[in-house]
Amino acid sequence: MYASVRFQYRGNPTNGIVSMNSLELCLIVQVCLAFGVAGLFWPDKLRPLFDVLMFPWAANYRAIRANSIAAIGLSLVLFVRLLTGIS
Repeated sequence: MYASVRFQYRGNPTNGIVSMNSLELCLIVQVCLAFGVAGLFWPDKLRPLFDVLMFPWAANYRAIRANSIAAIGLSLVLFVRLLTGIS
């Protein structure tokens, strides 16, 4: 029954769908969002990572929270770029 169903080609197949050309950008958005949310929910678990990344300065919870909010903001900006197709 389903073998007889045929799909008709109507226009651009990637219309409204993110193509595989922007896979790297999709992964960057996901990583930024994951680290941003993790920094807001579990700042004490990310503190050793920020101690290494911010070497000359000590990482405090205020800096971790600010970096987490900035990572979420960056992921939103990149997601909008993905949706609009700006290169």
